[in-house]
Amino acid sequence: MRSRLVALCFSLACLMAQAQAAEPLRIGSKRFTESYVLAEVLARQARASGTPVQVLAGLGNTAIVAAALAAGTIDLYPEYTGTIARELLQRPDIDSLAALNAALAPQGLGVAVPLGFQNGYALAMRAPDADRRQLHSLADLAKQPGLRLGLSNEFLGRADGWPGLAAHYRLPQRPEALDHGLAYQALEAGQVDAVDAYTTDAQVARRGLRLLADADHWFPGYEAVLLYRLDVPRRFPAAWAELQKLQGRIDAPRMAALNARAEIDGAPFETVAQEALQDTPPPPPDAGKATPPGWTARLFGPDLARLTRQHLTLVAVSVALAVLIGVPLALWSVRRPRARGVLLAVAGLLQTVPSLALLAALISWMGRIGTAPALVALALYALLPVMRNTVAGLDAVSPGLRQAARALGMTSAQCLRLVELPLALPVLLAGVRTATTIAIGTATLAAFIGAGGYGERIVTGLALNDHGLLLAGALPAAALALASEALFGLLGRRLNTGRQN
Repeated sequence: MRSRLVALCFSLACLMAQAQAAEPLRIGSKRFTESYVLAEVLARQARASGTPVQVLAGLGNTAIVAAALAAGTIDLYPEYTGTIARELLQRPDIDSLAALNAALAPQGLGVAVPLGFQNGYALAMRAPDADRRQLHSLADLAKQPGLRLGLSNEFLGRADGWPGLAAHYRLPQRPEALDHGLAYQALEAGQVDAVDAYTTDAQVARRGLRLLADADHWFPGYEAVLLYRLDVPRRFPAAWAELQKLQGRIDAPRMAALNARAEIDGAPFETVAQEALQDTPPPPPDAGKATPPGWTARLFGPDLARLTRQHLTLVAVSVALAVLIGVPLALWSVRRPRARGVLLAVAGLLQTVPSLALLAALISWMGRIGTAPALVALALYALLPVMRNTVAGLDAVSPGLRQAARALGMTSAQCLRLVELPLALPVLLAGVRTATTIAIGTATLAAFIGAGGYGERIVTGLALNDHGLLLAGALPAAALALASEALFGLLGRRLNTGRQN
């Protein structure tokens, strides 16, 4: 008996060791070109140790990626010292790695491996416009109150972004929110006069933009580092040893060239990461540039099956949850007018909450990112059409039919199950149809929190200002919505045919 127990314990220990050995190192990234590139660089370097690596790219802004790190959804990601000090720690007085590590340690986090370059914030203008307006520094902006600023949402809300910058230099402008991936296009089209930029952005040199000088050095230093969970060196010692070799390996001009390879030449992030780890410099933008694949090639790319599976899962599971919750609630409230009004009002109120705001709230509440909060959000959005149509279908049942059923000796439950629900089914099905269409469209936003689906292409396309990739993400979602409509239409016709027979 004892020998069997020992053998069982040994087997369990071996299985646990194998599971731990197979656990991948999870590397995250934010939603801009450089972060995508650096995540792939880190992944390629870590894989050299034989460690399995999973890249969760384009998770969102700083707050979302930092929340994923704190929750353990990812193990590390590339970050910048100024962002950590001012945005995550709210400590503008910290200016060294040692101080950052001391402040982060209580959270189980640390910083390490300075990559060798800084990528700071700046405001960029077209050079001719800056010359015409005699704008050379950020302080000069105070003389131009009518200047049109298009700033990213993150920059508008960050402590080291517009609020602090405007207060320091006493800037009177009222900026407009503009996605960073579209900012340079809007600047070139003359729709805005200045945008926020990163100092290693490929578009700055390509478009001949001028970065306004920060004469007072208000912006902090933004040294590129790894922000990681403190247990990573213990869990992944071989990968951590490989990642140490990246220290000081990439300077600012090289990083800008790598960004250009991805953003201007359209090179895949994996290719750019391979070039980053080579001793030779990457080719200059447009030099030997291959013809980029057409939108049809991107549409039917190798990731299509994976994205379709993820999108279908998000839609099917969320709508099923909405039906499992919404239909019983509607059945319970159909004879209770006051309760029905409250439930439908709450479901309607959920529809008015912006999708990204609801996702952000769920991330904070659930303490995680990815599929789980996305499913909850989609199910909440699908509740209203399911509940409203169930109630409407039951209300449409003739009172005479109910009385006839009761006269035949049916109980209230039997009447509901055998008479009312079958008659209300077409209207209920129409509600599920509407909920499915809503879920297909809204599920594209789930990619902003790492839940995958067709929105993954859309998010990356926005970050790279790649219209072909945007189209490759939007078209499958539209096709899925059309297929859903056709399927529900066929189901509705069969249901009507069966009732007539």
